[in-house]
Amino acid sequence: MTVASRNATFKVGIIFSALALLAGIAASVATLSVYGNMEMETEAISGGIFGTVFGWPSESRFLGQLLFQPTPLAVHLAVLFLAFYSIASIAVIYFFFEKTLCTEIIFVAFFALSFSIEVFRLVIPLGQIYELPSLYLLITSRIIIFGRYFGIFSLFAASVHATGYQSQQQRNTIIIVIVTALFISLSVPVDTYIWDSSLNVRSGYTSMFTLIEVGFFIITVASFFVATISRGSREFIFIGTGSLLALFGRGILLLADTWAGLPIGLCLLSAGTWLICTRLHKIYLWL
Repeated sequence: MTVASRNATFKVGIIFSALALLAGIAASVATLSVYGNMEMETEAISGGIFGTVFGWPSESRFLGQLLFQPTPLAVHLAVLFLAFYSIASIAVIYFFFEKTLCTEIIFVAFFALSFSIEVFRLVIPLGQIYELPSLYLLITSRIIIFGRYFGIFSLFAASVHATGYQSQQQRNTIIIVIVTALFISLSVPVDTYIWDSSLNVRSGYTSMFTLIEVGFFIITVASFFVATISRGSREFIFIGTGSLLALFGRGILLLADTWAGLPIGLCLLSAGTWLICTRLHKIYLWL
């Protein structure tokens, strides 16, 4: 992929993320009024680590209830922040890497782009208002699944290229990432009648795909550390650390249903992305 075509891809990503953010803001006007009822109708509690796993007791102090009790408002705000993070990250990447030939950065941009797809979670509250057919929820759920695996596979691809994989195969790698994520999203069974407190529709084979994500998580971080030796640059230690932080932040924000998880997830995701991008820019600046 040439620098010109890569930059054009960045521009498309910025436009897509901006549209996603605008769609999320537009949905806010209609959805905020129904969240009080949705707290009573939620079928399941999210698997996020803040508030739900620890089972924060109802008789706890007010501050504990405020921070650790599941609330759709926190999820809604997290979705909007993820869309904003997506457009801001890609815009910064485009600004700093516009004339820099960096193999890995296109996949980092794809990782950031994948978060804009989370706005489709707002179809659940919209469905409560407009009584949308379950087909809409099925389609958007599969789009969300595709976006999540597209994101984690993209960061994995960046780590593989960091270890010395031939940059000439970059276009083929992008196709493989898209096809693999698409295959998974179309194969996973989805139950549109059950959604949890983080506005995620329940899907099948949860344990198996969790193991897959954890496996790619570990391999991605490890590959960046291996690149320290194969590429002879200590900057990849910071990039590996950044990927670790970003993936932890991602995991929190995709499942968080409380106010406590929102700032922690955003800080981890933003700090991790900043580490990855600044260190990659430093490596390729003089090449």
